[in-house]
Amino acid sequence: MARNPFFAAPATRYLGLAAAVGLTAPLVLATGAGAETTEPVLTIYTYESFTPEWGPGPKIEAGFEAVCECDLQFVGLEDGVAILNRLKLEGPSTGADIVLGLTADLIPEAKATGMFASSGVDVSHLSVPTAFEDDVFVPYDYAYLAFVYDSEEITEPPTSLDDLVTGDPEVKIAIEDARTSTPGLGLMLWMKAIYGEEAADKWAQLSERILTVTPGWSEAYGLFTGGEVPMVLSYTTSPAYHMIEEGTDRYQAAAFAEGHYLQIEVAAILRTTKRQALAKRFLAYLLTAEVQSLIPTTNWTLPVRDDIDMPDAFGRLVAVETPLMIDPETVAANRRAWTQEWLQAIGR
Repeated sequence: MARNPFFAAPATRYLGLAAAVGLTAPLVLATGAGAETTEPVLTIYTYESFTPEWGPGPKIEAGFEAVCECDLQFVGLEDGVAILNRLKLEGPSTGADIVLGLTADLIPEAKATGMFASSGVDVSHLSVPTAFEDDVFVPYDYAYLAFVYDSEEITEPPTSLDDLVTGDPEVKIAIEDARTSTPGLGLMLWMKAIYGEEAADKWAQLSERILTVTPGWSEAYGLFTGGEVPMVLSYTTSPAYHMIEEGTDRYQAAAFAEGHYLQIEVAAILRTTKRQALAKRFLAYLLTAEVQSLIPTTNWTLPVRDDIDMPDAFGRLVAVETPLMIDPETVAANRRAWTQEWLQAIGR
């Protein structure tokens, strides 16, 4: 979702950090050479920017392990859509107990696999912009898609999606792949929500501005913070990172008159897990004040509880008056066709 922009640093900085914290392998609990542990292991598939030491993963891991008498292990994959793709490939043999990082757009498609179990968590009291009720998937944060721009490079940002589409083709943007990335999928749905049957033509026009399509959010935002592009598909909440951690207002989200596409991130239990009770405890833990208070300044998204104190910087972000969202059932029925349309339109 709205990942920690520090994770998407320029390439040399990113590679150095990756080597330092072992981002090329799943996070595991070290027990010493030859040592064995009798603690139950709970394995969670998530997106890669959730797991670094500056992300929410390690703090959530430490907090849950302090009360669960278990070994919580995160496996970081490319992005949200890639998680679902991985589960489809693995089927019942998957090593995951929980998935964390799909969006609500993917719920019907995920349920159709038959791989998920009831959460046992009441979500009716949560505060999200749409009425969310589901007995399998548990929302833990949300954010709105936006194009984040460098105000030192762009002095007149687009004020609508049409401004973006018809803008100067010399001013390049980076976006994420709709086949692997939840923001990439979200942009495809955003275009469809606004343009309907004209979406393919608008994509063809926008393609002149696209410098690259990356597999996930991390690569795209890294190009942006590295100065390769002055604008990137991200979230309205992304500038809060730069305000809080870097003390700068340089990076801002463009406010679009027709609204912004809403993404709600969810977690769910795999039916094949042998740790059902433990997995349900973890999903409930995601909704505690302890975890929800971490979300704004580690995942740089919005909590699903309305009793969380928010940093002042969040009050300076783009205020979304019109949340946009396509019914998830409609997405499930059309995602393959819309993705093919998108690929053809942008010449990929």
